Amino acid sequence: MSLTVSNRLSRVRPSPTMAVTALAAELRAAGRDVIGLGAGEPDFDTPEHICEAAIVAIRAGRTRYTAVEGIAELRQAVAEKFRRDNGLEYTADRVIVSGGAKQICYNVCQAVLDPGDEAVIQAPYWVSYPDMVRLAAGEPVIVETGLESGFRMRPEQLEAVITSRTRLVILNSPGNPSGAGYRRDELAALGEVLAGHPDIVVATDEIYEPIWWADEPFTSFAEACPALLERTVTINGVSKCYAMTGWRIGYAAGPATLIGAMKKIQSQSTSNACTVSQYAALAALTGDQSCVADMNRAFRQRHDFVVAALNAIDGVACRPGEGTFYAFADARKAIARLGLADDTDLCQMLLNEAGVALVPGSAFGSIWTFPAVVRLRPGDTAGCARAAAIGPRRGRRGHLTWVAASPRILRLLRHAAAPCHSPVAQLVERLTVNQLVAGSSPARGARFRYPR
Repeated sequence: MSLTVSNRLSRVRPSPTMAVTALAAELRAAGRDVIGLGAGEPDFDTPEHICEAAIVAIRAGRTRYTAVEGIAELRQAVAEKFRRDNGLEYTADRVIVSGGAKQICYNVCQAVLDPGDEAVIQAPYWVSYPDMVRLAAGEPVIVETGLESGFRMRPEQLEAVITSRTRLVILNSPGNPSGAGYRRDELAALGEVLAGHPDIVVATDEIYEPIWWADEPFTSFAEACPALLERTVTINGVSKCYAMTGWRIGYAAGPATLIGAMKKIQSQSTSNACTVSQYAALAALTGDQSCVADMNRAFRQRHDFVVAALNAIDGVACRPGEGTFYAFADARKAIARLGLADDTDLCQMLLNEAGVALVPGSAFGSIWTFPAVVRLRPGDTAGCARAAAIGPRRGRRGHLTWVAASPRILRLLRHAAAPCHSPVAQLVERLTVNQLVAGSSPARGARFRYPR
């Protein structure tokens, strides 16, 4: 008997980042020495005081269902976080806690979009945004950004794509995969455009907020555009800045009508987020914040090292990001010199020859690549040289970029780019495998085909 699935799934792809992460795990289990750079998560352990709060909750019997929208104490802590850090005033009844910021984004799409409605998304984008829109029967409208705009959408670009069907604009600052962050005046300029379109909801994904090092302080969209507060859903969570990706806690605040709709959707899908994780998140938001500052310093140090090393390579250019633990670099000349067809071929080569598993940048809808996830053992600054990534322009396979600062990848890069004699490049050349926590060379044998 042949089973069929719903037609709407034909418009949706599995998450490329999760697919590559699973592939790397599978190859490691088979004995291959593979560095997996798929999913974006810190390499740090969850801080001890947060783990201890979860243990206390378990021992106290706090393991039952909670209210769909989350425990009252956590929602109050979220409201206080928005007040303290962003100058945004919310009552706890306008806050919802979900199983990760990803679920928040999904719930927003389900709550806002009807069939045929349009959602504006800037590229490069986090891979899940367009497919979440499609699952809600909406149509993603992609606005391409590039190096000249600092990977930020300009007001005239936003105005140009708005139609009578536009119902949602999704922003991500600082962004995955580019690391680019909006300044206050840039957000205000986008807000001026949206002020003339009162039916549009803004979903602003600020999950990387604390991982920020630009000269100007981080600004939330609703902070820059207070007149739009009543149609803005501000999304955040504990996954990235507290190294809690597996705990699955995201949260959002917004207008009561939308938060109520998201609560209704969640009540008929997953119900509450994990109870024990909620108590851990409460400890994260209300406890000692020095762990966040410590991790941010390490991310900045690694970022600066990788960007400098990339820019020291002939034919490679990398724009520094305002935050996140990603980096973007343009290496189209290298792909041409290597004689490869597209980003998937480059991923295939790096997997088979360098033992590095990457996501092809075409998954992120832009001329630029999926970022290098700079993740190392805590305190191992030199280890940032493990980062790597590739990608093409949406619809134009062959405009490729990559980030390459792994000793394995550098060995391949030597055949594609002229020698570089800068101090940073020489430092990368001198680093040992142990210093880079990069492992040994990949085992030879069967070659694996990269998923397309």
